[in-house]
This record gives sequence, C-alpha cells and structure tokens, in this order.
Amino acid sequence: MYNHAIRHHFDDEKFTMIELSGIPAFVAVAERRSFRAAATALGVTPTAVSKAVARLEGRLGARLLHRSSRHVALTPEGERYLRHCRAALDRLAAGEDELTRAAQVAQGPVALSTSSVLGRAVVRALPRLFARYPRIALSISFSDRAVRLDAEDVDVAIRIGPLADSALVRRRLRTPRWVTVASPAYLARAGEPASVEALAGHACVAFTRPRGGVAPWQFAGGRSLAPPAALRLDRGELIVDAATAGLGIAQAFDFLVEEPLRAGALVEVLAEHAAPGPPMHALTSPGRQAVPRVRALLDFAEELFGRP
Repeated sequence: MYNHAIRHHFDDEKFTMIELSGIPAFVAVAERRSFRAAATALGVTPTAVSKAVARLEGRLGARLLHRSSRHVALTPEGERYLRHCRAALDRLAAGEDELTRAAQVAQGPVALSTSSVLGRAVVRALPRLFARYPRIALSISFSDRAVRLDAEDVDVAIRIGPLADSALVRRRLRTPRWVTVASPAYLARAGEPASVEALAGHACVAFTRPRGGVAPWQFAGGRSLAPPAALRLDRGELIVDAATAGLGIAQAFDFLVEEPLRAGALVEVLAEHAAPGPPMHALTSPGRQAVPRVRALLDFAEELFGRP
C-alpha cells in the first residue's frame, strides 16, 4: 500500500509531496499503545493525535490501529507500515544529525589579516590549523594598516598596538615582551653590553618605520632609546635573521625570537631591562564569532599567541 502510494506520487505528471505529518503521531501511538501517552510525548492533545492518525488512515485507505476504550493495538497493515515508518524517521533523524554536525564543523573560505611582523609566526603554525580543520580554505593578507573587515571581506584581523574605539568584537591576546638579542658569534666578537647606555658602543640592527625614522627600543620603566643603527630594515622577521647572522644586536617581540633563543642561535641581553610590548588582539565583526570557521581562526590566534 505504502510503496504503491510512493509510485503513484512519482508517476504523476504533476509531482505532489508525500504527506508526512501523521507519521510521527502514528509511530508514537503504536510504540506506546496509547493516544494519551503519545500526545504527552509529542506535546500536543490526544484529540490532535487521534485526528492525525485518522487522516493518515484515510489517505492510505487502510486501518492501522484497533481502538477501544482500554486498549490500542496494531492491525496487520499497521504492523507492516510501522516498520516502514520507523525506518523513514530514522533516516530523517540521521540526515538532520548529519546536517547539524556539518553546520558545526569549521569549513569553507575564511580570510585573515595580520600585521606583517606576525607573518612568519602565523605561517609556521599553519600546519596545526590545517591538521585540526582540514576543510578550511584560508587566505591571509599582511598589512599594518587598519583594515575595514566587512568592506574588505576579512573575517579575522590580528593586530598589535592600541585600538581605536569601534564596534568590532575583540579577543584579547597576550601582551608580548620586548626582547634584546644577539648571536653568540657577535657577543664573542664585541662583548655583551652591561647596560642600556653601553649599546652606544655596539652595532645595532634597527627597524625603520613605514613613514621613515628608526623605531626606538623600549626598556623597563618606560625608558626608550634610539639605537645606533649599523643596519636598518623595515621587516621585523628580517631583523631577527640579521641578528642571527651576527650583524649586531636587535630588539624584537618575544614570539619572534622564541625559536632561535631555544636553539641557541640567539642570546638575550639586558634581560633585567626588558619591557612589556603593546597589547595584541584578534578582531572580528559582531556576530561573526559564532561562525565555526571564524571561531576556529579566533581560537587558533589565541592558541598561537596566548591569552593575557
């Protein structure tokens, strides 16, 4: 009967949707042998359940249930139809679960904008991101300017420094530390500076600001110093490379020199004078943090750079 109804619907020139509304009511009654218990389970009235089952029987042209004042039982047709209904509802539930899980999985295109000084640290950590979220398609732009996230189709921005007041959602990351470093070869050749003032007698690798001028080095107590620059570069990661090559003393954020310090390629000097750096944030537009792929990128930034 049920298979015939399906064929009938699909063979018609004008396709009509199979009516499913009475099936959950029928299954609930059949499993509980009670209209009242089925109504309680479905959150409706017994009358509504009874009408739904009656409409289903009328549509099928078969009686599915024997009803009495004390007892509800399945007819032979009802027994056969119940097997089909349970299978259909199980398939529907499985499909719904699959779609729900897919909606919660981080997947699809996501765009990140990050300060150029963070580029190497971000790229080196990407294998961890893709191992965890293999269905993400990531694009990264490196820029130190203020990016308009919505206008430029950017999902997440990672920025160092104070932020202007805005409606962006902010996730505070750790505050980096300024670290002054040199290679063992340079220190063997020129000696280690005993004080901040002693830097005047050393070769220094300095950062050139985008608008010109050397960025001053920062030390504890709010003290700053314009380093005597033997070499000036406008890319932070190359400053670390230059120091590692023995070209002089450099100052950089701690996350840029963690690996060479750990490997012994660089040595921290003037550690007692180290100063905290500017704040770091991961930013996104309001409401976007709930999107799985955006949330994954925010979590990645937090894992990479740490919380305060």
